[in-house]
Amino acid sequence: MMHNAAPRQFVPSAGLPGAGLPHDRASRLAARRAFVELKLTFMDAVITLPTQAGERLRALVRTAEEPLDLWLLRAPLFAALAGPDPALRLQRQRLRRSLDALFPNTEVDATSAFTPF
Repeated sequence: MMHNAAPRQFVPSAGLPGAGLPHDRASRLAARRAFVELKLTFMDAVITLPTQAGERLRALVRTAEEPLDLWLLRAPLFAALAGPDPALRLQRQRLRRSLDALFPNTEVDATSAFTPF
């Protein structure tokens, strides 16, 4: 008695990592590019921070692997970039634009009940 093996079912994600429709690959590449651009913006911002906190932020930004990792570092980085210096202000603006590009609609509404009057 001869056993015939069942034909393999083609499931792109099962046996071929990265396989899929062209728009799937394009969207993954676009997401990766956006993450890399955000990470470079964060690196530019932390490179000039002189303090020990700056060194810690540099290490955390270097090891970030996902956009969420950078999102979680935004508050300490904005705190480190606080001040009236025009260079710091420019860094904060670049950082906000980069974050808005990757995380749209995340800015707190000025009319929200959660903002102080």
